[in-house]
Amino acid sequence: MDIDDIAATDFIEIDAGQRLGKVRSVFEAENPRGIIVTNDGAYEGVITERQLLQSHVEDDAKAASLTNPAPKVDRDEDVRVTARMLVEGSRKVAPVFENGSLWGIVTEDDILSAVLENLDALDVGDIYSDDPITLSKGDTVGVAINRLREHTISRLPVLDERGLLSGIVTIHDVVNVVIRNMDKPTTGDRAGEMDRILDIPVADVLSSPVETVSLDDSVDDAVEVMLDNDYSGLVVTKSENDRAILGVVTKTDVLRALSYTEEDRMDVQITNIHLLDGIDRGEIRQKIQSITGKYSDMGVQHAHVRFHQHKEQLRGTPLIQAQIRLRTDKGQAAGSGEGYGAETAFHVALDKLERNVLEMKGIRTDAEYEGQLLRKLGEL
Repeated sequence: MDIDDIAATDFIEIDAGQRLGKVRSVFEAENPRGIIVTNDGAYEGVITERQLLQSHVEDDAKAASLTNPAPKVDRDEDVRVTARMLVEGSRKVAPVFENGSLWGIVTEDDILSAVLENLDALDVGDIYSDDPITLSKGDTVGVAINRLREHTISRLPVLDERGLLSGIVTIHDVVNVVIRNMDKPTTGDRAGEMDRILDIPVADVLSSPVETVSLDDSVDDAVEVMLDNDYSGLVVTKSENDRAILGVVTKTDVLRALSYTEEDRMDVQITNIHLLDGIDRGEIRQKIQSITGKYSDMGVQHAHVRFHQHKEQLRGTPLIQAQIRLRTDKGQAAGSGEGYGAETAFHVALDKLERNVLEMKGIRTDAEYEGQLLRKLGEL
């Protein structure tokens, strides 16, 4: 299936010099899939509603200040390839081009809707993430905002004092409570009022009950729930009435599964792939595989490499943080590091990952030796 079978040509286009206040009003009035930003007619990037909700940028700022690059998709591109491009670019929407000219727009929802009938062969247990980012009921709105930003996610399960699912907090919940409180008449200064809002317990703003899925539910059923309710993800529990969280399944998890092919050998997700310099995805996969294969016979179920750019620069090269996280049949391993340029940062993180894999191997080797020794003692 090609992208032109599912892409839309009725996208909204805004000039890079337009005020963000205008962009916000467009989202409120027309609820577009995303907005394409151009500069004198030339493509610049995209703005999504999620970016607006997570930003601190004032309404008088220009659209260019919030414009992010998105993967350019050819009109005849394969859906699976496009899914991988969205996952690696950490984007929900991409512009579609024909012969170098902007033709349309495609979103993750478009792709998921188009392939829905092909997802019944997968169960949620095949693709879900088993280490969810959560909140406690005693956490505040300020903690929720920081966690949403730090992990670039849109929802956080909230756990009670027993560690069981109590509710969920989304970006929209946070925005609604901030707007509601800031609109109230107050005699205090704005900064002081914001401090009070950030101290509100998440227990006062969470949504409950929470829509959940189990490991045995089919992926197409889970996606249908997400699309029908405009959810970006669902909490995974052992059974329908169980409140013990096993993980989460998101639209990104589904796109990742859709884009995976056996010839890739390892499923590697790269967040902010546009920051890569001096190194490509193939080399990243190869170097990770060399570690997992050399020191421990690990089956890597998923590798996530995340790059983040700091404001600091050295002779024009930005300071980059790289995080590598592996989910394997032997457990989880991770490594992180910083350096000027993505290649340097990746290799620092790779060194730490290697030490962690070695440590995991040492622990397993000790356990195996202890088991062998006990068996021999039993024989004596």
